[in-house]
Amino acid sequence: MTQLDATFIRRQFPAFAEPSLNGWGFFENAGGSYTCQQVIDRLTNYYTQTKVQPYYNYPTALKAGAAMDGAYRQLAAYLNVSEDEIHFGPSTTQNLYVLARAFREIWNVGDEIILSNQDHEANAGFWRRLEKTGIVIREWRIDPETGMLNPDALDALLSDKTKLLAFPHCSNIIGHTNPVAEIVSQAKTANVCVVVDGVAHAPHGLPDISSLGADIYLFSLYKTWGPHLGLMTIKKEMMDTLPNQSHFFHKHSTRKKMLPAGPDHAQIASAGGVAQYLDTVYEHHFSEPVDQAEKGRRLKKLFQEREKSLLKPLLEWLRQRDDIHIVGPDDPALRAPTVSVIPKNKSIDEVCEVLAEKKLMVGQGSFYSTRPLTGMNIPTDSGVLRLSFLHYTIEAEIAQLIDGLAAALD
Repeated sequence: MTQLDATFIRRQFPAFAEPSLNGWGFFENAGGSYTCQQVIDRLTNYYTQTKVQPYYNYPTALKAGAAMDGAYRQLAAYLNVSEDEIHFGPSTTQNLYVLARAFREIWNVGDEIILSNQDHEANAGFWRRLEKTGIVIREWRIDPETGMLNPDALDALLSDKTKLLAFPHCSNIIGHTNPVAEIVSQAKTANVCVVVDGVAHAPHGLPDISSLGADIYLFSLYKTWGPHLGLMTIKKEMMDTLPNQSHFFHKHSTRKKMLPAGPDHAQIASAGGVAQYLDTVYEHHFSEPVDQAEKGRRLKKLFQEREKSLLKPLLEWLRQRDDIHIVGPDDPALRAPTVSVIPKNKSIDEVCEVLAEKKLMVGQGSFYSTRPLTGMNIPTDSGVLRLSFLHYTIEAEIAQLIDGLAAALD
């Protein structure tokens, strides 16, 4: 079985060679990952060689446009969708804001949408605002003990008035990975549009969108080794039904109709570096020539096997402690390596202070996910201590984290 070459992987990320970061263990990847060299190179090249309006009929502008086109093409191939189903925006939050406004134009008063209380606020708040305009909100609630969604509870919420279901592939607090394909299949029995927030999932391996079946899938490239952009895939037949949210003369432009502001040319061009990074990693680990969709599937398996091998000792250590509570499942097979914990005898601030002294970068708070915290009766003012890592994390850093937690809790 092929194992991930962590040394090779870390050579692709300049942060690991940065002197000011030497010795620091990075465990706030869920808030934003390190950026791979391939993206940095493309961004630098764009700003130094092609920082002009793209697509005009002179060489530099044509080169700029080609760099942008390449990003659409390369990422579409890895996500297993068509190029015209790729849409970039400033962030996933902004993309969802625009989507909610667009859908409201085609819905009627009394139409229903199903929202979970497991979501980050980006995939909750904008949809919920539509209640003021006559849209009915039905809530798919998490189990208050486990934080998990029960697919069996979804059928009772579906009706002939249901227009949309929105839920996360993985919660950025709870960490449980939802069975997206199964849930989409359930929703499709009622002919419901399905919107999946994949922000907390995609950094652990790009999803095969076609196999999931979601009408709309969103994630953030800045949490997935890339530039600060949101990416969403929208099925063409769905896109054709949505009204233009940009300038009136963009209504027939697939790339622009969901983008009220102009595209960030340089960042879009640099996003192709994410695909280039995956190409580089595949070529290092595998010799068989396959298409990008299959590369993505193999790399996702490789990344997640690596992550789970690191997650196992961390969860085992946490389970042995009686002074800390794990939020969500404690089985590495059921979750992403985004682990929220709550110290029982010390404040989160006290623990974080010691962890910083031990050169550990972690996150604390509610992380825009107050609804799942409330659903699990966790105070939102203090929130949780979040420990998150990716495939580039190494065993020594996990040991450093465990030692730091032991020092902070004892």
